Amino acid sequence: MSAVPSTALEIAAAVRSGQLSALEVLNDHLARIDARDGEINAFNLVMADEARAAAVAVDAQVAAGEDPGSLAGVPLALKDNLCTRGIPTTCSSRILEGWRPPYDATVVQRVNAAGAVSIGKTNLDEFAMGSSTENSAFGPTRNPRDTGRVPGGSSGGSAAAVAAGFAPISLGSDTGGSIRQPAALCGVVGVKPTYGMVSRYGLIAFASSLDQIGPFSTTVADSALLLEAIAGHDSRDSTSIDAPAPSLLESLGQGVDGLRIGLVTELMGEGIAPDVAARVRQAADALAAAGAQIGEVSVPAAAYGLSAYYLIAPAEASSNLARYDGVRYGMRVDAPTTAEMNAATRTAGFGDEVKRRIMLGTYALSAGYYDAYYGKALKVRTLIMRDFEKAYADFDLLLTATSPTTAFKFGDKTADPLSMYLNDICTIPTNLAGHPAMSVPFGGGSDGMPVGVQLLAPALGESTMFRAAAVLEAVAPALDEVWS
Repeated sequence: MSAVPSTALEIAAAVRSGQLSALEVLNDHLARIDARDGEINAFNLVMADEARAAAVAVDAQVAAGEDPGSLAGVPLALKDNLCTRGIPTTCSSRILEGWRPPYDATVVQRVNAAGAVSIGKTNLDEFAMGSSTENSAFGPTRNPRDTGRVPGGSSGGSAAAVAAGFAPISLGSDTGGSIRQPAALCGVVGVKPTYGMVSRYGLIAFASSLDQIGPFSTTVADSALLLEAIAGHDSRDSTSIDAPAPSLLESLGQGVDGLRIGLVTELMGEGIAPDVAARVRQAADALAAAGAQIGEVSVPAAAYGLSAYYLIAPAEASSNLARYDGVRYGMRVDAPTTAEMNAATRTAGFGDEVKRRIMLGTYALSAGYYDAYYGKALKVRTLIMRDFEKAYADFDLLLTATSPTTAFKFGDKTADPLSMYLNDICTIPTNLAGHPAMSVPFGGGSDGMPVGVQLLAPALGESTMFRAAAVLEAVAPALDEVWS
């Protein structure tokens, strides 16, 4: 057997050419999972039998002279809030115990059609509510680079699976930074596409106006490959943009010469660790050296993004999670009356953070408080959109930190929800605006843990964003390079 390449592009090329079989590639990755996932806990479920059947089918297509697709034989991990037909989908919550969806999410259908081999369902903060993957009903996921530290969240399992080499690519969902923040903490690439570019059909909703599915990978090119496979219009999602998937791979070598890139002043000061801020400035210098014009830009309303988000997202969650009532699917705790059964089921089925956010959202939507809280948060959201519009009138892309710090230790922030929420200050504004953003690994912090820098683009600006990401990737400091 030939050595299995590390990137999705290389694996797909080797499988399509017959140099490697999809089954060989799969067995190599299953062995890695067997060796280390007991320590990492990236997966809620490893789909070994289903994956072997998919790999055999890919190999049969190759043997018949057919092209299985752009992801031929590439192992892929799926966040466990993406519906998979006949396979448990838990959202890392007890309340969905025993539920097996009767359909596949659109993104699952699309990666399968492209020849990918889904290897398992990854751990997450329950219902995607968290920034550390400490809120899972199935125990925390650990950062593969230091198992005493968190991988970030909520897509911590998907980020850790890629960082540990369990799969070269994975899918997560991003509501307030849940792809980009764990990507930064685990030292991988993570992308939140433009809202509506990727179908949300089959994604179990947290906050429907904010959620977006996107890729994790070890390289910028692999994220481009995966995003091309999953993007594009879907009539089953009413918020889906009626446009074809973007061509991203062909733009990666175009460079940044002449591009205007702005450092967001509100996201470079208070709350951003000095070592992280230093890496962002180093990234700006690298882009300037490659021909970009670097300046500073203000997005004033971004300072209120966190406050607005933690009213809007819980409000939508309180509505979306009302469907978990013990009647239709998942856990049921019997009681004398329907109301008591509903209450008992939710008490037993939801974890503390989910209950906290449901209560926050219900309060914000209640009579007498709607205008004072939820209504004002929507106005702030509009102000953020307008401020970004002004910024993009002068700049093609924006640059910030992804996470204000490197990965923190388990338990450091669980006692103080506000300190946990502050992990999302750099990522939330983009979700509120509906714009694309991505995290690119850029060296390490003073503790030797990965630092991610974040590129932001206007709606449908993915092509330009990926061009700059490829430049940063090419000149990124090594993780073990001495920080100064």
